[in-house]
Order: sequence, then structure tokens, then C-alpha cells
Amino acid sequence: MSHLQQSFTVQFVYNVFFTGKLFDSTNPLLADFFTQQASAETRKKLLFVIDSGVVDTHPDLPTSIKTYFAQHADLVDLVPELLIIPGGEVAKNDPDLVEKIVDAVDRNGIDRHSYVAAIGGGSVLDLVGYAAAISHRGIRHIRIPTTVLSQNDSGVGVKNGVNYRSKKNFLGTFVPPVAVFNDNQFLLTLDDRDWRAGISEAIKVALIKDNAFFEWIESHAERLAARDMTAMQYLIHRCAEMHLQHISSGDPFEMGSSRPLDFGHWSAHKLEQLTNFETRHGEAVAIGIALDSLYSQQLGWLTEADTSRILTTLRTLGFTLYQPMLDTDNSAGVLKGLAEFREHLGGQLTIMLLQGIGRGVEVHEIDADHVRQAIATLREQESLNLQPAL
Repeated sequence: MSHLQQSFTVQFVYNVFFTGKLFDSTNPLLADFFTQQASAETRKKLLFVIDSGVVDTHPDLPTSIKTYFAQHADLVDLVPELLIIPGGEVAKNDPDLVEKIVDAVDRNGIDRHSYVAAIGGGSVLDLVGYAAAISHRGIRHIRIPTTVLSQNDSGVGVKNGVNYRSKKNFLGTFVPPVAVFNDNQFLLTLDDRDWRAGISEAIKVALIKDNAFFEWIESHAERLAARDMTAMQYLIHRCAEMHLQHISSGDPFEMGSSRPLDFGHWSAHKLEQLTNFETRHGEAVAIGIALDSLYSQQLGWLTEADTSRILTTLRTLGFTLYQPMLDTDNSAGVLKGLAEFREHLGGQLTIMLLQGIGRGVEVHEIDADHVRQAIATLREQESLNLQPAL
């Protein structure tokens, strides 16, 4: 008997830039990036795919993009057709949109050394990254996130995907972007729900990794809720930094069953589905964080005082921590999210809980009765919060 063994390492390097007015003629950031990417051998093309919601709130954006790259035509060939697609979770639920992007890649001759750039929220970035990854076995993709959630979390990571067979991110790839450009001007036009929703991911990473960051969020919760841009820019930068540190520190392509950055997510993913995605991802994550914090308290790992601090911070930010679909206690209810989460991870069930603020711990079993008790607590607290003051 004999065998051959192969082992190799592939290095990925990408930058996350923070700026404002990315497509302003006086901002050299994009031009500098393409200058560094230029090569004498080939001309590179650039195809933009844009979230229609972003175009609605920034109607001058398509013209700004064309004007900017007309000034830098020596660096890259802009595809004249700017592909505008629906944003939000509907984008990840529509297989026709994948085909639409792949068709644009084909018709415009976008090769493996060219670029597909996505402008939008996390759903559009996930969709475009997936379409780019399966075209020609991988076209370079650029992310320009436009929401708090995508600028501090999903937009800076290595995952792409679409929903399939009613399962979130059932089809997907692990392919890093070649660059991420966070433009703070896009945040100014977000509605209050989208402004708030992304903060839950910062709370998540603070709770499992950094007590000092949670204390900062706790002390700045009112400013963040009031849309203080200085506070939000710090939160996004710190949260993105911690996500990048995690990606580089262990298992970036999630070959194992450990996914600590998915604290609060096992129920959140199911809750999104149960509400037909009317509950935004960040809103569902806030509920999931509250649920798993109460569960941790039941185990004696989190003090009542610290649990109260977490729930109070979430509520100060404006989150509602109970959703009636949590009480869908049947075979399709939120507890089914445990089995689906294990299946998505592969291997054994691995859930992140808290042994204190800033101290995450993984467990491999979840007691359904404890979950129901945590749901009941959130329901009761919500009903008390809705009671008129005497």
C-alpha cells in the first residue's frame, strides 16, 4: 500500500478602510487602492452591484460613481451598467438574483482578475460575494457596507451566502473580500431600526470577549440611541477590529464546530425565519443575547446584577426583547433552531454562553425547559414594560 499527502497554506490579506464621502472627487482612497492593484499585463474591469434601498436614499450615487471612475479611467474599466437589486433579506431568498449577477459577469467579460463591488447592507454583500465566488471559481469582490450591522460585522468577515430551502445561509462560501470600504456618510440616512440593529453585534462580541468594551457601550447607550455619530464611529471601528482579530486567531473558515461569534444567534436565526424576516437580524440577535444571558444566569454563571445590566443596556438602546413567535412551542418553533444550528455547524452542537461579562464559554447541550423559562421571563418583563405608569 502507498499514499500521497498534500499540505499547503494560502494567505489572505485585505484591508478595512474607514472614510467618508468615498466617491467624492477629492477622496483619493479608491483611486489609491486601484493604483496599487494595477498591473501592466491586463486591464481590469469593475462591475458594481448596488442595493436599491441605498439608491433610493442616495439618488446621486450612480452618477457619483460614474464621475469618479471617469476621472480615473486609466486605473480600471468601469462597466457602464450599474446593477441595482433589491436589498434586505429578500435578496438572499431570491435565486434569480444570483443568476442576474452571474449573467452580468458573463455578459461584461468580468474575469478572475477583475472586480465585482457590492454597495449595500449585509444581505446584498452576502449575495454578491456568493455570486462572485461561484463565477469563474472566484472573482475578486469588494465590499462597501452601508449599514451599522454590515460595517461592524458581516461586511468585514470572510463569509458569503444565500438562503435556501427555508434555511439561512444554506448555500455559501468562505472567500474574503479584496478590500472593505466603510463610508460613514451612508449611516446618516439609515432609519432608527437599522441604526440600532447593528449595535447588537457589538454587544455580542463585547460580552464574550471584552468587559471594558461592554462597559463603554453601557455608558454610551443613550448617546448611541440618540444617533451620536462620534460614538457610533468608535463602536463600529472597535467591533470590526475585534471581528478581524477573531478571524485571524483560529478557525477562519469554521472547519470545526466552534463559532463563538455566534453568541445569541441560534435562536436569532430561527426567530428571523418564524417572523418571515420581518424581525431584522440585529433585532433578533438582541433577543437571542437576552435569552442566552438569562439562560446563563439560570446556570449560576451570570449574576442577576450583570444579567440586568445586559438587558437594561439593550432596552436603553431601544430594543424590544420579546417577540410572540418565541412562544411557538411546537416542532417548528424556536427550539428547532438548536437542531438547525448544529446541522449548520456540522459535528456536535456548540453554543456560546456567558460565565461573566467578557467571558464566553461553550456548551454542547441546551435544556429546553431552561429556554422556555428564559422566554417566559422576557415575556413577563415585556408586559411589565408596557404597563402604563401609575
